[in-house]
Amino acid sequence: MNAPRRPIASPDSSAPADASQRYHFQAIGETRQEPVELAEECALAIAYNGISQAVMMVSPADFEDFVVGFSLGSGIVEEASDIYDIHISGTGSGRQADVEIASRAFWKLKEQRRQLPGNASCGLCGVEALEQALPQLQVMPVAPLPPAHWLNDLRQRIAEYQPLGRTCGAVHAALFMDAQGEILLGREDIGRHNALDKLIGALSRAGHDVAGGVAVVTSRCSLELIHKVQRAGIPTLVSFSSPTGLAAQWAQLHNINLIHIPHRSPPRVYSPAAGTAEDQR
Repeated sequence: MNAPRRPIASPDSSAPADASQRYHFQAIGETRQEPVELAEECALAIAYNGISQAVMMVSPADFEDFVVGFSLGSGIVEEASDIYDIHISGTGSGRQADVEIASRAFWKLKEQRRQLPGNASCGLCGVEALEQALPQLQVMPVAPLPPAHWLNDLRQRIAEYQPLGRTCGAVHAALFMDAQGEILLGREDIGRHNALDKLIGALSRAGHDVAGGVAVVTSRCSLELIHKVQRAGIPTLVSFSSPTGLAAQWAQLHNINLIHIPHRSPPRVYSPAAGTAEDQR
């Protein structure tokens, strides 16, 4: 790959250089212009073994983390060792990721593409088959819920892992707490799926053990995020916004701990379910 595995380090207090740019705005009725930092985005085209697979709008930072996390979280590869090389090219608003993957993973990818209908789409973010939108994934081993004190003041404690969010907002964040409740690292992106992909990729590239750990997302929790942590083997997902009903159902059926932290209420545990969702409010 272009970048070697890097150790997990303390949070960087500044946003990546290309992730934001200074612009000027003018308030309605005013003549004076004021500077402001805005989050940037770019189109990243991803090709596996020379075959184009997807074009994603992402924040222009941590590309290798994103490619690894996207490949794992989408089920394109089953483990990071199936990714042999990543080459990132391009500048500005158009980038290209050429990914070399193992033959077995590429064969599986080609089979999936071959089975897709050619003239219709179910509309789920480009997914063209229900089998991909609702995949058959293994049930997770039962894991204990994180201790309540791990979640105390979590919204405030993650601020140092959100340099881009502090500078210009308009981005989502995903963070990882290890089995001791320590926040190890975070990733940010304009897309909530992308932020989680980058986090999963960073963890995988660093060779970190996710057993007993907790993924934290600042966005709402839909089914796709559940799929991503499930494929990554992370037993607990904490969301700062409410989950969808389907996400809660999937988590309950697959032994994923799903917790929502509202702004001004105690954490709500949706899975494992002690009763109905209404009972847990």
